[in-house]
Amino acid sequence: MQRRQFILASAAGLAVPSLVRAATEIHGPVRIVVGFAPGGGTDVLARVIGQKLGVMWNTSVVVENKPGATGAIAAAYVAKQPPDGTTLLMAHVNSHAIAPALLDVKYDPRTDFTPISMVGVTPNMLTCRPEQKVRTVSDVVALCRKNPGKISFGSSGIGSAQHLALEMFRMQARIDVVHVPYKGSGPLVADLLGGQIDYAFDTMTAATPFIQQGKVIAIAQTRLKRAASHPNVPTLAESGFPGLDAASWYGLVGPKGMPPALVQRMNEDVNRVLAMPDVVERLKSFGAEDSGGSSQQFGAFIVSESSKWAKVVKDAGVKAEA
Repeated sequence: MQRRQFILASAAGLAVPSLVRAATEIHGPVRIVVGFAPGGGTDVLARVIGQKLGVMWNTSVVVENKPGATGAIAAAYVAKQPPDGTTLLMAHVNSHAIAPALLDVKYDPRTDFTPISMVGVTPNMLTCRPEQKVRTVSDVVALCRKNPGKISFGSSGIGSAQHLALEMFRMQARIDVVHVPYKGSGPLVADLLGGQIDYAFDTMTAATPFIQQGKVIAIAQTRLKRAASHPNVPTLAESGFPGLDAASWYGLVGPKGMPPALVQRMNEDVNRVLAMPDVVERLKSFGAEDSGGSSQQFGAFIVSESSKWAKVVKDAGVKAEA
């Protein structure tokens, strides 16, 4: 009897690790869906992370682009996929904080997804062309007050994180300005350099190459702290606008209902990838910081960002394009 109990106990003990392994096993191929066209910051980060995870998981990890509605089309698609870890989304501030407050999206970013890990947070930047003589925050505000409704600011589209950074700046400064929306950073920079607009709010990722080449001047950045990659560019918060924090961010999520053990494993693996020296350098080149952390921390961040941007959209009276 004692021998039989020992054998059963031993078998049970062996079964527990096997069950744990099965619960965390990743069966590929895995898709990381991106809500923007290839080549943008979200797409590039997804490919950097995906390539490393593919090696780690011994399976193919492919990036699938589903652009449209500032990331909301891709998010709505992933929300309906099986929660088995084979379809993930590179979530973005647009898809998971701004679009739900601006558009009639078919998902709730707080309840229809399983947060996995933050990938990075990047500031936006207030920029101008080198010929622009007014290039400090206080002088820009003074110029706008002297010329109400005449000074133009470009962004990468209505409802984009860059547009809402402008709206936060406009409301706090109490200035009347002209917003000129573009379909992305490319045409925005072209018109800024050509003198069609006076200033621009752009992503740090897109603006940095032009800043390094001396074609664009960085006036201020929009996080509460300066990005390590641009230590000499002041923040709006330290330039007379305390608390102004308008960042873009990226993070991996899956459909709701993913097994907790699988989420834990994916979170740990993404954190390992984010700590790799070559990935750290790539993220730094994008101005992306504050990567990693627990899935619970990322979930709480999404909730807070949803509330924050919904208030900005309402207070600024931002409306989606017809």
